[in-house]
Amino acid sequence: MAIHNREAFLERLAGRLGRSPRTAGVERPVWRVHPQKDVLNGLTQDELVQVLEKQCKVIHTDFRRTDCVSLSQVLGEVIEAYKGNQLVIAKDERTEKLGLTSYFEDLRKSGKAVHEWDATLGKENQVIAEKADIGITYSDIALAESGTVALLNDQNQSRSISLLPRSYIAIIPKSTIVPRFTQAVEQIRKELTAGRDVRSCVSLVTGPSNSADIEMKLIVGVHGPIEATYIIVEDK
Repeated sequence: MAIHNREAFLERLAGRLGRSPRTAGVERPVWRVHPQKDVLNGLTQDELVQVLEKQCKVIHTDFRRTDCVSLSQVLGEVIEAYKGNQLVIAKDERTEKLGLTSYFEDLRKSGKAVHEWDATLGKENQVIAEKADIGITYSDIALAESGTVALLNDQNQSRSISLLPRSYIAIIPKSTIVPRFTQAVEQIRKELTAGRDVRSCVSLVTGPSNSADIEMKLIVGVHGPIEATYIIVEDK
């Protein structure tokens, strides 16, 4: 990923600090302790799933666990529970890998409106998402500690899918669960260091929308989905 106008920015910043830019002699500090790496360190994937499940109760998010064979059945149960007739889904190769392509086609045949995000439609996608009952995306990295799904958004998995519909479903491959944000950042940094293309927009979604701005009273479902479900899929 190219960095534009970096030198001009650094020159301006140094000028505000009343000095010239430093181009040498700057070393990254070496910290003696790393508490951010100790939390949940050493847990197995199954133990991380348990942590995530417990946190889902705190963030008012339903939790389901299944395998690839039963995924369509579990997904169907959640869709029916949310009374979903209009769905918007990410355009993602994992739809085929997890065996959901034919399932979504069957939903269309049954009369439900299933819109797969289409970058060529531009703003029309957002109009559809605003009217949708359910938005469905795939989690790229899931943070067990906070119950957060990290979505590496691009033209095929827009942040609008998890933000605009009334309800939200995150399909989370078990192998993508990490202890906390520390490991998520490390994973993204490794991708960048290796020269791989990393999406510039990362959405961090922690259950349904919440607000406690008024009199410190928590209200769920204010400025986004009013309900959410995480479906953990055994993918290995």
